[in-house]
Amino acid sequence: MKARINARAVLALASASAIAVTGVLVAPAHAATRTTAIVVESNTLTSLNSGTPANNIVINGDVGYLTGMGLYHYDDKLNIVPNTVLGGYKVTKNTAKDFEVTYTVNPGRVWSDGAPITAVDYLLSHVLQSTDYAKKAGLPDPSNADVTPAFDSGAYGAVYDTHNLGLPTLSADKMSITVRYDSQIPDYVLNGGINTPFPVHALELIAAGKKSLPSVAEAQAATDKFYTDVNTYNTASLKAMGAVYNTGYDMTATSSSTNPLLLVNNGAYLVSSIDANQIKLTLNPKYNSGPATSGLDTIVIKQGIADGSPSAQALANKDIDVYQGQPTADTVAQLKAISSATVVATSSLAYEHIELRVASSDGTPYTGPFAKSGGQKAADLRKAFLLAYPRQEIVEKLMKPINPNAVVLGSTWTLPGNPSYADVSANNASGVYNAGTQAARTAAALKLVKKWYPSAGNGTTPVSINLLWGSPGNTRRTSEAALIIAAEKQAGFAVTAPATSGWGGKLASSKYDAHFFIFDQTAVPQDAQACGTFQTTGGSNYTGYSSARVDADCTQLQAKTLPTGTIRRLQIDAERQINADAFFLGIFQNPEVTAYTTGLQNIKPAPLSPSLFWNFWEWKF
Repeated sequence: MKARINARAVLALASASAIAVTGVLVAPAHAATRTTAIVVESNTLTSLNSGTPANNIVINGDVGYLTGMGLYHYDDKLNIVPNTVLGGYKVTKNTAKDFEVTYTVNPGRVWSDGAPITAVDYLLSHVLQSTDYAKKAGLPDPSNADVTPAFDSGAYGAVYDTHNLGLPTLSADKMSITVRYDSQIPDYVLNGGINTPFPVHALELIAAGKKSLPSVAEAQAATDKFYTDVNTYNTASLKAMGAVYNTGYDMTATSSSTNPLLLVNNGAYLVSSIDANQIKLTLNPKYNSGPATSGLDTIVIKQGIADGSPSAQALANKDIDVYQGQPTADTVAQLKAISSATVVATSSLAYEHIELRVASSDGTPYTGPFAKSGGQKAADLRKAFLLAYPRQEIVEKLMKPINPNAVVLGSTWTLPGNPSYADVSANNASGVYNAGTQAARTAAALKLVKKWYPSAGNGTTPVSINLLWGSPGNTRRTSEAALIIAAEKQAGFAVTAPATSGWGGKLASSKYDAHFFIFDQTAVPQDAQACGTFQTTGGSNYTGYSSARVDADCTQLQAKTLPTGTIRRLQIDAERQINADAFFLGIFQNPEVTAYTTGLQNIKPAPLSPSLFWNFWEWKF
């Protein structure tokens, strides 16, 4: 599942007292007239741009969703809802080899600095996704794993990149942009890569060294320059803007010296301040890009609260209004005991998984025990590690107390509750990792390890594994890591798994042999967003995995709309290869637990990310 990593358990731990202290900075949750909602996130913000692989974590995306408005969103019933306030999209040519989609911006839409929003603001999407464009513009080839792209978007190699037919064209008034494809791509709204505009005038101005908001005329001139730079393939200008895109928006705090151009956006809320404890967002006075808000002037995100118990206590104390995260069973019980709160438990389209590195994905050679270059030895070690992985124990001890119906996943291309799940999981060759008891699987794992390390077993652990999993303070993840270390020791693996702050930015690092975390689905396209994880060029392929068979299956899934039976067949075929290559297994479907103060209306958690915030404009007291 592409592009969104659930990092609900990353980065920093704060105590309940810290929540209460910082809570005095905003309107208290028990005030008579409420125009502020206070939300807890277990992440810590790393960037205002979640479009780079290093910053592709939930909290960054959530802040982006609150501050940037696009052409559509998903509701809590998995329906795509067009945003006709901002503009629209339609198919303008529909032939087998020439498929065109036109996106239009409504007149009068403006950025928060007053600059007009035009179709030029969608043109950056092409630069962020087209390998051919990068090559023609003299930028580093995004398909070369040894270099960082000028625009490190993580979106190269996906459907848009594979099927677009060159630079999009703009209408004479620059209010519409038309993209051409070489096939009738399915889910063109999702796969087209054009949804949320980007303030390209701000990007140009920041790259030029500007540190103050422009006049409308200055902004328009910068937008015109961006249009020219893109269409003339201006290498120097593009590289300068790429440097801003890649790291310029990275921040963990704001101050009087923060460049206000970094905060320009078109969403209902704007970032007002960021510090170590919270992110404060206030209404955008120029907002006219989406549905009207319902009464909240301010949303405060208390960040870095990794454990559920402090959050539950803060909710009981009315120091916060909303909690959503990765609670333990004790936390769920604590939440349910709060008389002034409503608790909602749902199943999200997100899953915990374990993935093993097989090759480099950051340009640094990987020669660890699971490296594909290690041949049969590495293949045996990968299979052994997955056989010994205590998935059932994790589900029984950590998930079932929260969700009694939790199961060990047999597929990650389709999840329990989907009509295809039973068929796919029964035929995708995942049974080898579920067969028999865990004791039998661990014995089989040890036998594989002993082929290469005869002394393995009886406390001898000759294979060292560096496991990445998250940050300090997450009780559930800490327990999970402990179970893994103990289980893998029985098969000859010495697993080192310390909590790691900033883990989301380390997933591509060859320093780590394995990772476990949650992939959080943001859409439901025909390829189930799985191809972004398993394709050679996938934006969420953090393991260096490459398979011609999986790539071919993904090509079919992404090229045109297919019958349900064909989709299922391709999913089964891809997963059979993935399971044979022994590098990736699903563990459990993530249970979504949301608790909120009863006075806050219209909280409706959705299966897709951004689950909690999808309808923030409806929130009110």
